[in-house]
Amino acid sequence: MTEKSSNKAPRNRTLSLSSNDRKTLSKKLQCDLMDMEGVINGDTFALSKKLPKNCIDLLILDPPYNLTKTFGKESFSSRSTEDYQDWIESYLEIITPALKSTATIYVCGDWLSSASLFPALDKYFKIRNRITWEREKGRGSKTNWKNCSEDIWYCTMGDDFKFFPDRVRLRRKVLAPYKDSAGKPKDWINQGNKKFRDTAPSNLWSDITIPFWSMPENTDHPTQKPEKLIAKLILSSSDEEDLVFDPFLGSGTTAVVAKKLKRRYLGFEKDLEYCLYALKRLEKATTDSSIQGYNHEVFWERNSCN
Repeated sequence: MTEKSSNKAPRNRTLSLSSNDRKTLSKKLQCDLMDMEGVINGDTFALSKKLPKNCIDLLILDPPYNLTKTFGKESFSSRSTEDYQDWIESYLEIITPALKSTATIYVCGDWLSSASLFPALDKYFKIRNRITWEREKGRGSKTNWKNCSEDIWYCTMGDDFKFFPDRVRLRRKVLAPYKDSAGKPKDWINQGNKKFRDTAPSNLWSDITIPFWSMPENTDHPTQKPEKLIAKLILSSSDEEDLVFDPFLGSGTTAVVAKKLKRRYLGFEKDLEYCLYALKRLEKATTDSSIQGYNHEVFWERNSCN
């Protein structure tokens, strides 16, 4: 990929890599598991076998979905439901010993991948819920319903685990504000000339914005997850200084958000270009810890924050 900044529209904030970026960042890139923090360029199956036992507090697993798709110089081919389940299980067998007994696991998928994910995850973990989040840029089709949602399977190793729902409340606009007998707001707050209610998190998320060209977190990765999405997972299921691990790191969203939220992070990624994007984003996170849609320790509905 070449530097594209000179050809960008004025409001296009998509991250790009210059030749100098590649030269500088390549020197910082790890290619083997030398310590337990950072971005490592390599095969996740091979690298994961080197992880010590009982070291991971939070696993965010975003594998290639059961689709034929190209990721940079790498590609993944769709397969039968059974074969995809076998592939997922082959990785779960490797990574499970590295998880603490109190660890939480989140696994991403679409409707087709989920058919394989549930039975695979059920063999290794305790499945607690399935989060469905809305992709407002869903792909259209003339022969099927538009695909505009994805799943995140919420699992734990056992019954002793971390979960902090108050950290991920969603601030919604109140359309019909009620008052108590004293005339005071009932379960809502005034903020300027608007009224809001902080609502408990559910397993249906409609407040997520897919990264696009005017957002500074956007990269050329074809399936990049939003920072806001990952922030909800990290805040709800870990504490500061916990180790957050993403074995299919892509362009680095999990590592970037973990850093912004003061967690330790470890990520494996096979594609060199995406590793460099991750490192550049991590450098930017040193001076900018903002997360789109998250402000004043609360999450906001789309287009209602900042």
